[in-house]
Formats: sequence, C-alpha cells, structure tokens
Amino acid sequence: MSQTDFFATQSSSTPPDTQAGTAPPSPIAPLAARMRPRTLDEFVGQQHILAPGQLLRRAIEADRIQSLIFFGPPGTGKTSLAQIIANRTQSRYERLSAVEANVSDLRRVLAAASQRLANTRQSTILFLDEIHRFNRAQQDVLLPDVENGVIRLIGATTENPFFFVNSPLVSRSQIFQLQPLSPEDLVDLMNRALADAERGLGRIPIHAAPEALRHLAIAADGDARKALNSLEIAALTTPPSTTGEIVIDLPAAEQCIQKKAVVYDAEGDSHYDTISAFIKSMRGSDPDATLYWLAKMIHAGEDPRFIARRIVIHAAEDVGLADPVALILATAAFQASEFIGWPEARIPIAEAALYIATAPKSNSTVVAIDAALAEIRTGRTLPVPANLRDTHYSGAQRLGHGKDYLYPHDFPGHIVAQDYLGAPLTFYRPSDQGRERQIRERLDAWRKTLESAAPNA
Repeated sequence: MSQTDFFATQSSSTPPDTQAGTAPPSPIAPLAARMRPRTLDEFVGQQHILAPGQLLRRAIEADRIQSLIFFGPPGTGKTSLAQIIANRTQSRYERLSAVEANVSDLRRVLAAASQRLANTRQSTILFLDEIHRFNRAQQDVLLPDVENGVIRLIGATTENPFFFVNSPLVSRSQIFQLQPLSPEDLVDLMNRALADAERGLGRIPIHAAPEALRHLAIAADGDARKALNSLEIAALTTPPSTTGEIVIDLPAAEQCIQKKAVVYDAEGDSHYDTISAFIKSMRGSDPDATLYWLAKMIHAGEDPRFIARRIVIHAAEDVGLADPVALILATAAFQASEFIGWPEARIPIAEAALYIATAPKSNSTVVAIDAALAEIRTGRTLPVPANLRDTHYSGAQRLGHGKDYLYPHDFPGHIVAQDYLGAPLTFYRPSDQGRERQIRERLDAWRKTLESAAPNA
C-alpha cells in the first residue's frame, strides 16, 4: 500500500453514533486495564512507529488511517493503539475478538457497515483482536469489504501476519511490528501508575524501592500488562508499615512476579563480572561452572546475542585449531539465538558453551595473529616477492612479476621449496593439544622444506 493510500481521505466527517468499546474501564478492572493510554502522548514505547513525524502517528492524528495490522508480543500496546484510534476517529468503531466471534458476527458487522456507508456516508473501522485465531476461510469473509472500502480493518496478532493472515489481507494492509517494551519504559509506566490517583494507585500511600520496580520491569520481559498487574498485586498484598505506608521492596517484588532477583546490572559491574566468570570457566574447562554463570545470565534477562558473541570469540581465541569444530558450533549457536530468542535459545547456546568447555584448548591462533600485527606495526614493511606478485594484467610479465613461481601441486606432496615472505619470520607455533598436534607434526616437516629456500635474516 502506498503512503498516498494510507492517508486516503475518509468518506465522511459525520460524527459517529456511540463508539463501540470506548467506555472507560471499571474501577475494579486490573491496573493494566485502568492505566491503558488514552492518547498518543500517554503511550509509552514503540517510538520507531509513534515518534512525532512518524507515518502511523501522523495518520492517527489526522484520522486518515487505512487498514492496519499490529503484531508483536503480548503487552506491547496493540489493543491500546486501537483504543486510541477509537477515541480520535470520526468513523464508527466496532470491536470483535477472534477468540469469541464467529463468521455470523463478522457478517452482522459488515452488513451494518455497508448500510451505514450507503445511508450516512460514515465509514467503519473494525478492530479484530487475535486475528490469527480465524482460519483462512473466516479471514476470507473480510476481504471483499476491505477491498471495497466498506470497512477499514485493524488486526492485532501476536503471530507473524505473513504466516498467519491471508496474503490478500496482508497486501491490503499496512503492517506495523511492535517491540517488547524496555525496562526503562516499564519503570516509567509503573511510576505513572503509582502517581495517578484517578486510575492508578495514587490514593494509596506506597513507597516502591527502585530496585523492586527494576526487578518487576526486567521480569515482565517487555510486557506492560504483566508489569502493572504485578505491581498491583504487590500493593494489595503487602501489609502497611507502622506509619501506614505500603513498602514494596525487592523481596515483595520477587514474590509478586514469581521470579527471584539476581544481582545483575546489564550495564554495570555484575554484567561484566558474570560474563568474565563465564568465559574463564570455559577456558578453564569447567563445564559445571560454565553452566552456572550461563544460567545466571539467562535468568537475569541478558541478551542472548551478547552471550553468543562471546562464545564465538572464545571458540576462536581459546580453542582455535585444537578443535576447529568449536568455532563452527559457536557460530551456529549465534545464528540460532538471532532467530529463536529466549527461552529456546538457551539450548543451542548451552550446547556450544559445553562443547568449548570440554574441548582441548589452544591460544596459538590469537598469539600468531597478534604477533604478525605487532611485526607490521613496528617492523620493516616487506615488499611482496617478485615470484608471488600478480600476473593477471598486461605488462606484468615485462615487470618480472610471477617469474620463477613454482606451482606446489606439480611437486611431490604438493609442496616445494620456495620463499613466500622474503624474511625468516615465524608467527604460528602450534600447540600439542587436540588436532593441533597433527598440524604441528605436518608443519614441522613442511617448514624444513620451505626454510631451505628462505633468505638469511
């Protein structure tokens, strides 16, 4: 859909009848429902689509939306965005949930929308929550009226719409992916709820320790609903102190969200100390310590890609050619963490970490490349020997490039005495660990052959 279509002028600016589903939440509703944002300014997170000047924000503010599909994890604001649209639009707003509705419900809404458009020129916005719960045939019922502009569809789903929503609907809709909220966003939401006397907990004397809110935010894993409802449980179940104040400390937060807090700051010493312990345990060939520090990082919500990157580096740095499979497995674990994420990524990451912890160790690769780099930085820059220079251009032969080069495959053992460097330098010294023992034996024999052709120092 083009940007022009997205901002298409509505058929009418006639005020709606009653706006379906826009009534304020009940005072006894869960805190997350009561604190649902009413305007874009109250909406937290999703700045990649809702920051000032972004397409979706401009379309909502101008009441010029076309069919949309919001997809993302639970508690990221899909329904809240639909509610904000309902509060702003001049169109009739209808809401259905694919969990409860059936085809007859859809046909009733679509028929009413068609009559409304014909009689009053008022358009209809249909919000269909959990759209992926409808099968292909049920989704097909929507297609003619979406195509003809009888309704503008807003679908919400936790599943990838390119897999779970019919292609014709996807092609006629603007897709917006919502991301998990950051811990900072969730702490902001909880502080708003604590201060809001109208819809939140502001009428109750509550003191929430920063570390408690931080724990709730991290344990909620980007889910605003989970964070706010856990905060409410803490407020309602924690007995007041002698002064009448409800103190929500870290132990109370742990109980309310059923997840133990660990001392781990993603940007502080605990972060770096734990990854250091993890790497040194792998280097020290202790699989149990490796798993403990890995489990601590997983429990604390560390980014799986960060852990996987360190495993890849460690495989090359501390295992190296003693077992080249370690780097292959580590790279595969990193790729798996990219498209799996927690919690399943714990399995390939743990497999790679255990392989490295139990593999023979050699740091000869990093020692060799660092020695070569040091020579480049501080030593004499060596010219490329004439016999090794490129010959694939006109005039190279007249310059003597490639003269006397010996093609190794033409000689016994596929090796021949020939100078490849122009100086007697040695950087790589294989260890006696794992496969590198075989490399060392082979290389010792080769070097005797090559040294016979090397110039004197």
